[in-house]
Amino acid sequence: MVRTALVALAALATCGPTFAQTAPQMRSRVEVEATGADAASGRLLLFAQPVDPAKPEAPAAVTADPFFNKTNFVAAREVRGLSAGARRGLDGDDLAHPGSIDALPPGDYWMQAVLDRDHDYAYYGRADAGDVRSAVTRVTLPTGAQTPVLRLTETVPDYPLWETARGPMFGGEDKAAVEARIKPFEFVSPALSAFHGRPMTMRGVVLTPEGYDEGSDRYPVVYMTHGFSANQRSMADQAVPLLVGMHNGRLPPMIWVLLDQSGPFGTHEFADSVNTGPWATALTQELIPDIERRHRVDGRADSRFLMGHSSGGWAMLWLQVNYPRMFGGAWISSPDYTDFTDVAGVDINAAGARMDTEMARIEAVLGEYGGQAVSLEAVFSPRGPDGRPMPLYDRDTGAVDPLVAKYWSDNWDVARIVRNRWPTIGRDLNGKLHVWAGEEDQFALDDSVRRLESAVTGAGGRGDFHYLPGKGHFDLYDAPGERQALRRVMAWQMWRQARPESPLTDPGPPAPAQ
Repeated sequence: MVRTALVALAALATCGPTFAQTAPQMRSRVEVEATGADAASGRLLLFAQPVDPAKPEAPAAVTADPFFNKTNFVAAREVRGLSAGARRGLDGDDLAHPGSIDALPPGDYWMQAVLDRDHDYAYYGRADAGDVRSAVTRVTLPTGAQTPVLRLTETVPDYPLWETARGPMFGGEDKAAVEARIKPFEFVSPALSAFHGRPMTMRGVVLTPEGYDEGSDRYPVVYMTHGFSANQRSMADQAVPLLVGMHNGRLPPMIWVLLDQSGPFGTHEFADSVNTGPWATALTQELIPDIERRHRVDGRADSRFLMGHSSGGWAMLWLQVNYPRMFGGAWISSPDYTDFTDVAGVDINAAGARMDTEMARIEAVLGEYGGQAVSLEAVFSPRGPDGRPMPLYDRDTGAVDPLVAKYWSDNWDVARIVRNRWPTIGRDLNGKLHVWAGEEDQFALDDSVRRLESAVTGAGGRGDFHYLPGKGHFDLYDAPGERQALRRVMAWQMWRQARPESPLTDPGPPAPAQ
């Protein structure tokens, strides 16, 4: 999902305690102690939030991120060889947001430490297996002579597929049925391996309908990918309700290929990038042909579909626009910015354009890779002299680099591509874009969708665009009694296109509970 500082989220910051930047009065220091036997290295993160007098009990976790907890404090320090009993301190000299720990107002805070062993906290957050965290601890600032100690006692477990902290999602015959129908895959891509100079694997899961193994029927196929912070495990979890929906007749019988688009920088968007590699080429010329050789799909463009939300929506939109003859339509929702005249409210090509830097400042503390800003630059930016993606804007001043902005717009602005290339792609693309957005999208992505619609209609084309009143970025699919109502609508639209003579029909919303 797009992570950006917009007015809608900024308003949330006024609803709770904030960190006023006052002049430091005393130095503060917090120590973190390792309790495990093995020496560990990584990025040591310290999180803090003020104690709310109305809620004296400790929260389950203390976090900071560019979305929902952007007013919380976080500091970072790289550590090496942290063995059992060893301590590392964090103080006012460490990289921190929104300012030094010494600048926090005096008072009581809930604090928690996390050792990010894999340096991917900026993407996965607390979900990354192998990271080690402390209990949430109450600390009084300034700390003075009595230095508080937070002890790293809990390692984030690596759960098997379809298992959580609450236990297995199912067992017995149900588990056997799920494992028979949902199969993870790994595919070594020649194109990506050649680009990176090492074996590169594409991952995901394939879901086949009931009766697939016993029959000979062919099926439509849906290629779907996820939004920001997800991965192959997330796709496996999403496949379960799809399987249940087909079993109950609420979804049509189709083959679903759920694709993992996570990488070291964040999401690679299934785009051919000078930084992340030829992911679109690998998907369309290598992985899809391999999957369709091994499964009984129709093998026709008019029953080969794309689906995604948020960052996944942008990826699937990109594929449909650039490979219009290969796919029969993209059913997507709330895609990331499709028109770069409005990126978080900024026309990046305008003279003197400046971006809000808060998102990037928080990400800089959480980790060098994996944050949303870095992820977008990894896909969209040219490669700099240092071999890394060039930043769109200065992290301190927000000033947009006009050369990078032009590169973004020349190569990745989907609305511009639609306008400029419609004479060559319009015949194959016409009527294939099916897009939904909530009118209350927290990141104003409905405005971006409207600009895309304007580009399509302005070029003389047809598209299917919907704006749902009262819906935001995270509840767009939900309806009373049905968490994935919009996905059901999308799936049956695909089915009607692939099987116009089929007697199967959309069952519609579930009956109200009695």
